[in-house]
Amino acid sequence: MSSPAIHDVVVIGAGAAGMMCAATAGQRGRRVLLIEHYHLVGEKIRISGGGRCNFTNVDAGPANFLSRNPDFCRSALARYTPRHFMDLVARHGIAVHEKKLGQMFCDESSRQIIDMLRAECDAGNVEWRMRCAVQRIARDGEGFLLATTTGDVRCDALVIATGGLTVPKIGATPFGYQVAEQFGLAVVPPRPALVPLAFAPDALARYGDLAGLSLDVEIRCGDGRFRESLLFTHRGLSGPAILQISSYWDGRTALSIDLLPGVDAQAWIAAQRGTSARLDTLLGERWPKRFAQQWTAAHDAAKPVRELSERALRDLAQSIRDWRVLPSGTLGYQKAEVTLGGVDTRGLSSTAIAAVAAPNLYFVGEVVDVTGWLGGYNFQWAWASGHAAGEAV
Repeated sequence: MSSPAIHDVVVIGAGAAGMMCAATAGQRGRRVLLIEHYHLVGEKIRISGGGRCNFTNVDAGPANFLSRNPDFCRSALARYTPRHFMDLVARHGIAVHEKKLGQMFCDESSRQIIDMLRAECDAGNVEWRMRCAVQRIARDGEGFLLATTTGDVRCDALVIATGGLTVPKIGATPFGYQVAEQFGLAVVPPRPALVPLAFAPDALARYGDLAGLSLDVEIRCGDGRFRESLLFTHRGLSGPAILQISSYWDGRTALSIDLLPGVDAQAWIAAQRGTSARLDTLLGERWPKRFAQQWTAAHDAAKPVRELSERALRDLAQSIRDWRVLPSGTLGYQKAEVTLGGVDTRGLSSTAIAAVAAPNLYFVGEVVDVTGWLGGYNFQWAWASGHAAGEAV
């Protein structure tokens, strides 16, 4: 039997966090092996941002992340900021632009970010194994012995960067959670996040033919509150407002949607009472006409405004400010952008992203219970956590 290959560090998972960690450790002089079970690297980078990769957000900070331990992400985010990553992008000559709300994109292609990370790994003399599946992990003294489909590997430090469960067709698996549980770490139950939501049957029957229509809303659920566009689909609701609030939705609570954000709906309707205009016509000047027609029909308000009683006016204004929608569920991991939950951060060091009770074992990126908002925040967590572990291994 051949002896295992020996490395200082093995990183499992060649996505955003894994490549960042491998490059950082390699450039510190560590002997690094990067293992990837899929036949391509950085697939979530490639498909993100419509192929242009929303690679960070200039405003990224702890308040933009969800976790059962909300302060956990502070250290890594403070030590590797969006400016650090943008400087790296600039050094590689990649042209970028800010789209909106601090969201940074490549001018050309997301593949430029993948190529940049591979070049950074090359600069650190990182070795690669692809396609290579890890079959078994065992303790070997203070280090680890890995059995893989391309031979055994021994390392002093092991980094798990295998992501969450989103988009299984590009290789997502629960491998990282299984490793955490093997070594005694708790896992916060994962679920899809930044994901479209499905209408219940009655709402689908009424609004299901509005697919493609969008409107500006303010949406609230739990601790989440966002003003963004809402998009009707043939199955329910999507668009930035819905993707954002999906991370806060508990599966039981109705969403509260303000359909005229920034407008005093009651005063606005009352100001129209001197006209013969119908409410659906007036709302059709502010909303997509078909939605205005169907919404007012559902509220028995497809009539001239002057025919509305004071009580009806108040009730309609309240319904506009607080349209309640209870989804029947999400569209699942195949349509989700990230996974909420993951390795419980209460068992990890916030400085090294390392397991407290399992020396030399690290978890970075989406596999950890840190989930960002829509708009480049999750990539910034990948860069920051990967860099933190890369500096520590």
